[in-house]
Order: sequence, then structure tokens, then C-alpha cells
Amino acid sequence: MISKVKDCFNASNEEFSDWNWQYRHRITTVEELEKLIPLSEPEKEDIRKALEVFPMAISPYYASLIDPEDPGCPIRMQAVPLLAELQKSSWELEDPLCEDSDSPSEESCITHRYPDRVLFLISNRCGMYCRHCTRKRRVGNREYDYSEKVIREGIEYVREHPEVRDVLLSGGDALLVSDERLDWLLRELFDIPHVEIVRIGTRAPVTLPQRITPELCEILGKYPSVWLNTHFNHPKEITPEAKKAMNMLSRAGIPLGNQSVLLRGVNDCPTIIKKLCHELLRIKTRPYYLYQCDLSFGLEHFRTSVARGIEIIEMLRGHTSGLAVPTFVVDAPGGGGKIPVGPNYLISNSDNGVTLRNYEGVICMYSEPAEYSAVCPQKCSICDKHPGLKSDTGLAKLYDEENDIISLEPEGLERKLRF
Repeated sequence: MISKVKDCFNASNEEFSDWNWQYRHRITTVEELEKLIPLSEPEKEDIRKALEVFPMAISPYYASLIDPEDPGCPIRMQAVPLLAELQKSSWELEDPLCEDSDSPSEESCITHRYPDRVLFLISNRCGMYCRHCTRKRRVGNREYDYSEKVIREGIEYVREHPEVRDVLLSGGDALLVSDERLDWLLRELFDIPHVEIVRIGTRAPVTLPQRITPELCEILGKYPSVWLNTHFNHPKEITPEAKKAMNMLSRAGIPLGNQSVLLRGVNDCPTIIKKLCHELLRIKTRPYYLYQCDLSFGLEHFRTSVARGIEIIEMLRGHTSGLAVPTFVVDAPGGGGKIPVGPNYLISNSDNGVTLRNYEGVICMYSEPAEYSAVCPQKCSICDKHPGLKSDTGLAKLYDEENDIISLEPEGLERKLRF
């Protein structure tokens, strides 16, 4: 298929290996697409209708991975629009994760949800418009990098909030900005004393692996603690080109993680997920999260039951190494953040011990110590200097003896308003 794509674009090997060429020649129309894969007239009409709402952009490289004879090809399903994207359910939302609500302003590139970290959007561009994208409200209709003014305002927000130790650069795709812009931004962020790590969220190694260049790796490698999370969803995406990109990053000293989305018809199978996780480890990439598909508009046909995700984790835990088992999470609607869900291995507990089961169904008793009280070792001075570590957020309030709190209640609780 790769030869067919090169011939279709009349591209030399040098051009095909250039990420800027790949980006400029993304497939955006039905006419371009049908040169690569057979499309019936009804299929073409359905795609055109879908494109009226959600644009299409497929890098020539990623298009070369599509099996033209398989309508259910997992690569095709992630790249080619379907009429199903226009079927909106009542529970689907434009911004299901309430990222905009957790921003300082409508113009801000910052989302500050968790206590010690922020999401920092720096680009609205992508190497490919994934059909399952949770940010369709932002991505696709207009492509741009955030202006220097907006980026500087984001930097100042981080500077003014000393509790922020972790910054996640995302988009769009955080690696679609220029080397110069990324270098400048990383330098600015690491000049802030309380910023400990910067994470980069990107799908470039999957859809545009040519973007991973020696120059980019040199930039990322010179900063003290840059981490990179990418987004492989299926073993077919781990190609020689993708492997080369990930190996370049790992040789530059960049810790690598992967965040997959559970997608109906693409990877909702224990065997596929297991193979994917094994292939990821072979390229020194930790399977980090397996996401339940978000409640964004037009994604109902991609979503599975949460039970299916739990079942997949059950088929992984104990059947392969712990390194190959991602955390299955539901990113809670309304801005509740990532909630880990999985099989239950705790059967019961008592004063004497806990009853547990393992992946084989073996049940055992783990004895608790005869005498134990939860006292910080040596009356830890760290906790004294940083009380926020203990009691400032959520359930932690219940565990802090200095708080006279026995329960957490939502505002406007009906029974509290009866009398």
C-alpha cells in the first residue's frame, strides 16, 4: 500500500520521509481518498455528509497502513469518517470533560483541574484528525498554533501558581509546533523554579512518525525532565517507521508512555490489547492508560461498555507482566477527572486481615499486623511544612486527624434543606 500511496502523490522517498511534506499533503477530500481505497457511491455520499460537520485529514503515511480490501480495518476506522458521527445521543456533550470550565478564561490555553498540574494547549493542528477525538470542538475547523501572546499568558499562569509542578503540553498535537517554538517554551517553563516535569502529549509517532527528527530529539533531550505520552491504539500502528521514531526518542533519554482509547471494532479485544501492550514494551514504551471512550459528540458508535474494559484488564492482570497492564480509566463527565476502574480483588476485610483473590481465582487471607497505628515516620517534617499534602483536597480531608470532618457532602444536599 505504501508504494501505491507514493505513486498516487508522485512522491520521492525523500519527500515521503519529510514530515512537512506529509502534513501539506494530508488527504482531506473524498476524491483524494478514493484514489487509495475503493469506495461505493453510498460510502462516498456518507463521507461527504460527515465532512460537513467534522473535517477529515489523513497523512499519506497513515493512509498507507489502511487495508483497502477490509472495510473494518482498524486503521481505516480511526481515519475515515462515517455517517454514524452525525448521530448524537442525548448524553453526548461538546466538552464532556469540562476543560473549558476549568480554564482561567475563554481565551486561555490553560486547564487547571488537578491540584499540582495543568494542561497547556499550544497548537490546534494535528497530523491526522482521529475520528474518536474528544476535542472535536477545537480541532479541525481551523488550524493554528496558539499565539505568542496566549502562550506567554499561559507561562505566567504557571509562574504565578507555585503549586503547579507538572505541565502537560497538548493540543491538537503538541509536536506540530516548530522546533524553535517548542525549544523556547520548554526553556521558559523549566526556568520556573517550581516546575519539576513537562509532559508532551502527541500522536505524531503514530500518524506522522517523520516528525521525530534528530533535531527534535536533541531539543527534548537537553531539558532535565521531559516525558512523552503517545497514542497507539492497535498493533498495526507499530510499524518500522513508528519503531524508529520511538527508538530515537528513547535514545535521547525521553521516558515514553502510551495512552490508548478503547474503541469498538478497533481494539475491544483482550488479545489485541495484550499484543499492543507487548509490542509497546518492545519499543521501551510503558502502557500507561486505557481510556474508556469519552462522551463527545458523534462517538456513540465507538464506545464500548465499561464492563468490557474491566474484562480486558482481568485478562491481562497476572496473565502478563505488570508492566504490560495499563490503568483502565473513565474520564468523568463534568470535569471529575480520571477515575480508575478494574476487577475487584478484595473480597472482604476484618480486624485480623483481608481476604483477597488472584487472577487464577485463588483466595487467600493476608494477615494484618497485631498492633499498628498510622503515624508518619519520625513525625515527618515534610508533612509539617506542607500541610496541603495531607488535607487540602477531597477524600484526604477524612484522613487528617487535624480536621474535625467525618463526612464529605455535596452542596445543596436535599435532606439538609428539609427543615
